[in-house]
Amino acid sequence: MRSSRIASFLAASTVAALVPALAPATASAAPAAPAAANPLSQYLQQRPAWHRCDREAPATLQCATIKVPLDYSRPDGKKLDLAISKMKTSTRQERRGVLLLNPGGPGGPGVDMPQFMASELPKSVKSKYDLVGFDPRGIGQSSPVSCGLTPEQANWERPYKAETFAKDVKWARTVAKKCDTRQGDKLRHITTRNTARDMDVIRAVLGEKKISYLGYSYGTYLGAVYTQMFPKRSDRFVLDSAVDPARIWRGMIQVWAEGTEPAFTRWTEWTAQRHSTYKLGKTPEAVRKTFYDLVAQADRKPIELDGTKMTGDDIRISSRASFFSVRDAAEAVVELKRAAAGRPTTGGRESRTLEPQSPSFARAVPEDNGDAGFWTVLCADTRNWPRDPEQYRADAIRDKAKYPLYGDFASNIKPCAFWKKTGSEPATTIDNKVGALILQNEWDSQTPLTSGQGLHRVMKGSKMVTVAGGVGHGIYGSKSCADKTATAYLTTGKLPVKDLTCQATPEARERSAANPLPLPTPRGIRG
Repeated sequence: MRSSRIASFLAASTVAALVPALAPATASAAPAAPAAANPLSQYLQQRPAWHRCDREAPATLQCATIKVPLDYSRPDGKKLDLAISKMKTSTRQERRGVLLLNPGGPGGPGVDMPQFMASELPKSVKSKYDLVGFDPRGIGQSSPVSCGLTPEQANWERPYKAETFAKDVKWARTVAKKCDTRQGDKLRHITTRNTARDMDVIRAVLGEKKISYLGYSYGTYLGAVYTQMFPKRSDRFVLDSAVDPARIWRGMIQVWAEGTEPAFTRWTEWTAQRHSTYKLGKTPEAVRKTFYDLVAQADRKPIELDGTKMTGDDIRISSRASFFSVRDAAEAVVELKRAAAGRPTTGGRESRTLEPQSPSFARAVPEDNGDAGFWTVLCADTRNWPRDPEQYRADAIRDKAKYPLYGDFASNIKPCAFWKKTGSEPATTIDNKVGALILQNEWDSQTPLTSGQGLHRVMKGSKMVTVAGGVGHGIYGSKSCADKTATAYLTTGKLPVKDLTCQATPEARERSAANPLPLPTPRGIRG
């Protein structure tokens, strides 16, 4: 998911608008302080120096950099750069405002999202909104964080094994220490709450009384936090492929394990019905045995597939998400079975995971920025990460038995166990009646259906569209049956009277097409 940008200068009436955000969310209706007394006036009165992002980018895509405080309780202290972008797409007669975009993460940059979404959104939506994007604080061009992580240190999906647990604990401690050494006190302020405050600075700088919003994956949680902190400034919010606020953040990694098991069961049933095609087993139990026999064989001796030697753990981790796309998974396991038998594979299998590309106009950012930003938010957002390594050990053992495919990966130790600079504030409790539309595929590997239902429960003013049989992460803009409802909401402001369920096409039930949406790749909740 990416973002866009649009600008204007701040009218005097909006100068004081951000002050309530420094207090608890319930204070957002408090009387505004006089502009002169507002410590944030220097940020709200900025006039961005808009310029063409790059010679290769369209002239309509404009970029700028504004300043935001590192610590909103100390606005006269250190400042961060915030990269924003805009693309004017609305018509003078129909314009409602701006549509702020977020691609997810944590760790996903968004300044290039307006350019991409301009070709994906329907004309009726673009007639209403100018598209606005931004790189969240600490990400991309917005004062990027770096921990100096090596590729091996960035690899966090580690299976639990008694003989390697001490090594995993050392890895988690090392990552936390390197981040603290590189970034220090800055880490405490790279949080979702502060990014939501940054969004409100963007709103004010653009001269808008309210903002509308389209956020994917982690962007749904960011949007939900904004509605909690700034309910009066939240206009039309579409939250696509949703995070459950009750499960941030360890629980959102663990939900991958929980969601994968029913997807795997569905795959075994589907594949058994097509034994004449795939020859993986005539019953679901036989298909399951075929897969786990391959895992056991690879544990004894790695299986070489397309030039890569794969252990049983490699097979479990690489196939986890593919089981949501039953046809993709069946074809992949057939290839694995051929390789295990020493027979030649077809090779050249199409990868359906899109690597997000940095925009050509971006300045260089640290190579580990995505991973550093991911851990910075996950560890600073909430204080509920266990501190005792033995808790992770016990949970990993329990969850490997309960969720064989991914349970130990999800519950094994993470750097947050040793994070020194926990967030400057507690996590946000989402409990509001702000109107919003939640879109959710039934078979989403990154934010499973139960996750979207969790967000819907606490956003009591929301309505939810479930795509029955829908596969993949990210819906709006991918030609889904939910698109029509989302477009109607953005253009008219009318939510459905009740929650809706629409049916995915037969093809979409079996295979997730290469998603046209620029969702960040799965190093974490990033999709």
